[in-house]
Amino acid sequence: MLNSHQSVGTFAPRYRFGMSRPGSRKSFPFPVDWEDDSFSIGLFVPMIGVAGIWGPSAIACATLAAEEINRAGGILGREVRLKCFNASDEVEDVAQMTRELVDSGSIGAIVGMHTSSVRRAVIEGCQGRLPYVYTALHEGVERSPGVYTIGETPDRQLRPAIDMLVNQRHARRWMFIGNDYEWPWISHRLARSYVNQSGGMVLSEDYVPFGAEDFDVVLQKIEEVKPDAVLLSLVGQDAIDFNRAFGQAGLSHSILRLSCAVEENILLAIGEGNADNLFVSSGYFGALTDDANMSFKERYHQRFGQRAPTLNSLGQSNYEGIHFAAALALRALEQGNGRPLEYKGVRGIGWTSNSAISYPVHLARADGHLFRVVKSF
Repeated sequence: MLNSHQSVGTFAPRYRFGMSRPGSRKSFPFPVDWEDDSFSIGLFVPMIGVAGIWGPSAIACATLAAEEINRAGGILGREVRLKCFNASDEVEDVAQMTRELVDSGSIGAIVGMHTSSVRRAVIEGCQGRLPYVYTALHEGVERSPGVYTIGETPDRQLRPAIDMLVNQRHARRWMFIGNDYEWPWISHRLARSYVNQSGGMVLSEDYVPFGAEDFDVVLQKIEEVKPDAVLLSLVGQDAIDFNRAFGQAGLSHSILRLSCAVEENILLAIGEGNADNLFVSSGYFGALTDDANMSFKERYHQRFGQRAPTLNSLGQSNYEGIHFAAALALRALEQGNGRPLEYKGVRGIGWTSNSAISYPVHLARADGHLFRVVKSF
């Protein structure tokens, strides 16, 4: 694992994007020291705690992207260096850490994959002074200055999935269960309207703290209410613990589960015997067979081997986030705002602004230790 001062990749510049340096720092939003031959990106990902399961794949995918950029000449002719920082919910003073990094000038941009509560702390510390690319799924349009979001939102991720499960799988009675913070709160508020619009009803909402471990009370309520489906907005280890207990309680045979944050690592940890009727809505699955993903998987495993961290949506988002930051730097230099940002990705995202973004979404069903896509939206 990289430490916070370790660079990645081999720098073999072949071009400098064909552009001259900007006339003034004011006209160029990236705080670049033009006497330096490197460009440091702060990679903010969880490395411990509830969401720590996502860390290894996030770092590996970001490393691959940085190495690809360096082989193509770097960012504005400068070698990309990743500096990795622990952005777990269990870390205290993330805002202060961010503020000190920005004040020191040791990073030129931030790419982050972590919970929305950590995102708020990073925004507080950054205060729009650096570009901040947030790659994870989230609860809606982010309007804070300098923040660029490329992850899925409930309108695209939940609305069509709920409609399909209500009308094709007869899942009309729902319970919502999530961790107690803003992503589940806001997503569930929106999901309630999607269920109602599809002809279903929401029977209850329940929230648990990070690291809940014991889900006996929630499971007892499920047995009493007897919903057709449960929407799960649980993070990392909490999703693992709940789904294991759900399966062991014998509920998975008769009740559907829908999640937006269960990915391949979590599915492996849940176990095949606990994954019946588990559906996930996401913009990416490692099992996708399109040309872009097959090429990405080949490059990933060539670099990290067959025992590489498991590919998944949240890890892969960091690959796109690093490439997005590089393209953002080029566009800033060209002063090309107002047109779609072109950058190397896997999912085929079209990004013009946080409120004007397009991407595919897939609904998959757990099939043993893999996801099988049943519908693309």
